[in-house]
Amino acid sequence: MKRNVAKASIGTKAVWAGEEESPPGSSTQVPIVQSVTFGYENLDEWRDVALGHRVGHIYSRNTNPTVSAFEGKVRGLEGAEASTSFASGMAAVTNTVFALLKSGDRVVTIKDTYGGTNQFFREFLPKIGIEVRMCDTTNPDQMEEEIGKGCRLVYLETPTNPTLKVVDISRVAKAAHDSGAVVVTDNTFATPVNQLPLKLGSDMVLHSASKFLGGHADALGGVVCGPREMVKQVFHYREITGAALDPFAAYLLVRGLKTLQLRVERQNANAMKIAEYLEEHPGVAEVHYPGLGSHPQHDVARRQMHGGYGGVLSFVLKGGYRAVRRFLPRLALAHRAANLGAVETTVGPPSTTSHVEVSARNRAAMGIPEALVRYSAGIEDADDLLSDLKRALSV
Repeated sequence: MKRNVAKASIGTKAVWAGEEESPPGSSTQVPIVQSVTFGYENLDEWRDVALGHRVGHIYSRNTNPTVSAFEGKVRGLEGAEASTSFASGMAAVTNTVFALLKSGDRVVTIKDTYGGTNQFFREFLPKIGIEVRMCDTTNPDQMEEEIGKGCRLVYLETPTNPTLKVVDISRVAKAAHDSGAVVVTDNTFATPVNQLPLKLGSDMVLHSASKFLGGHADALGGVVCGPREMVKQVFHYREITGAALDPFAAYLLVRGLKTLQLRVERQNANAMKIAEYLEEHPGVAEVHYPGLGSHPQHDVARRQMHGGYGGVLSFVLKGGYRAVRRFLPRLALAHRAANLGAVETTVGPPSTTSHVEVSARNRAAMGIPEALVRYSAGIEDADDLLSDLKRALSV
């Protein structure tokens, strides 16, 4: 049966996108096609598939039926023409950027990207002759000025990891397009449930699928979506460099995506309640969450996000890093681990999570204090999470 879910709600797309046609046989679930290669008796058919003249698969480093189902599901959720996947979120970032740039090009980005992304821009791109200009994340005037000087790529992340700053995608995208630049936005924190960057003017959108998309912390993966020709360019780079998504990981990500809306709605609500509680706590110096009226970019977040403000928040404890060391072990309902977006609550400081690759000096320069705690709310009962926090903060 052929299904058309292009105009369906996001909850329906999460279940059915990428599965518009039923799998072979009587299977109701996307099967794990754990095969490296695919055989053909007819040489002409084989050649047509290899050249892309007809649908099919040749080698799983390039395409695979299970992986294609995952790509189709995210493509449907983001409202994109095309998509391709990767072995991890950082593979999505690096392959996309490398595919779009060449030596002599210039990139404009923000200071507050995820630590691995930040290091990639600081350390690796300059080595191959690509100029990188990092702007103050909360200063759109500076971004517009730098974009106006000329650039090939504008790279955004919003909300940012781990300080939850918000970038006005529409405003920056307009400036980028006026200068002939391509805009790529990391939508990992928001997910398609809360934000659709392509509708806001971004040319491409990418995710670390290991986080909210999969939702169960059991599969690594990345994905990028956008216009067909642009994604084709990224796909070609990825198929040659080989950062392919494994079929079993793709199966787990497909399964996780089916409950994306349900999970994220609960995580949105939990994060909001926790942020409001922490904002009033005497032991907390600052709370970073776009849903709070006190957030400096709350108006921007309210305009470009929908459904909620995400499941991640961060806060600064009074007492510095010593307070963090005493607080974290007292949490019973949270994994102290370098992850986010899972059904279980996960917590940790940037020095061991998002910015472990970044020096303490550079973290400080980026406005990330050592007393900052990143808290990824799970789907547990909100009252239980609040009680857990209250007990841990009583120290």
